[in-house]
Amino acid sequence: MAKMTMVQALNLALRQEMEKDDRVIVLGEDVGRDGGVFRVTEGLIDVFGEERSMDTPLAESCIVGMSIGMAIYGLRPVCEIQFSGFAYLNFHQIESHASRMRWRTQGRLSVPMVLRAPYGGGVRALEHHSESREAFWAHIPGLKMVIPSGPRNARALLVSAIRDPDPVIFYEPKAVYRAFREEVPEEEEAIPLGKPQVVQQGKDLTMISYGAMMRPTLEAASVLREKDGVEPEVIDLLTVSPLDDTEIIASAKKTGRAVVIHEAPRSFGPAAEVVSRLVEKAFFYLEAPIARVTGYDVVIPLFSKEKAYLPSTERILRAARGVLSV
Repeated sequence: MAKMTMVQALNLALRQEMEKDDRVIVLGEDVGRDGGVFRVTEGLIDVFGEERSMDTPLAESCIVGMSIGMAIYGLRPVCEIQFSGFAYLNFHQIESHASRMRWRTQGRLSVPMVLRAPYGGGVRALEHHSESREAFWAHIPGLKMVIPSGPRNARALLVSAIRDPDPVIFYEPKAVYRAFREEVPEEEEAIPLGKPQVVQQGKDLTMISYGAMMRPTLEAASVLREKDGVEPEVIDLLTVSPLDDTEIIASAKKTGRAVVIHEAPRSFGPAAEVVSRLVEKAFFYLEAPIARVTGYDVVIPLFSKEKAYLPSTERILRAARGVLSV
């Protein structure tokens, strides 16, 4: 198997799905001739032409509105918003139309579209380029909110998102785009949406995360194993909504302790929902309070202060050791 970055793996998913299904089209700002701001769509226009790899005006509401219409009339659009912080301009289209169409038409119409957007910090970007606002979309009924953590699961999740009959918000952690490579099979591979993945088996502590925060979470788990003699179980959510809590509940019941990690702001973030599920369904198995390691309730800082905002391996270790000490 070839080793790929996340950018290359996402490009492979798009290319193969476009080859397989001529209803799949890509559209967005600079996705055609320039191949996207991060080059995820590079080369697609050369293979599929301008009608299926479409450059659009700088108008997010237009991009998403067009995608909704295309999806209703039988296409499978994959639209790109250059940075997730620009998606507020299309919130009306997603909330008022894409997420409600199946309900509004009593199942007569669906909106099989994907909205791709780079999200999160860690690349010293400008304002509105580093937000982690997945809770906005996860809170809306009718949407799926998917966040891969590495090249292989990014490819497999995007394939499933494109084939899904309903709208999918697909956040791509840009800090991971070219951070490392993984073996990605050339043959077709898909991961079902809505299913978390147990990345490492363990018995002493459950560590739950997703997206770019899986790397520091796994680093912290490695330190705990090597230096503390602790065997953590690590779970990658992959899909923030709908949230299948079967694995996380089973893990917490086994270990009795849990830490939840994400870079989104702390208040009302996805960790709060995970903690709530654990308390509701595994309370009498818990041996210590559940810890959260998250971003802070502020706008993510620029440049020199960015690292202080993002959860680090050290912050995760402090939280884990605190939970283990009880």
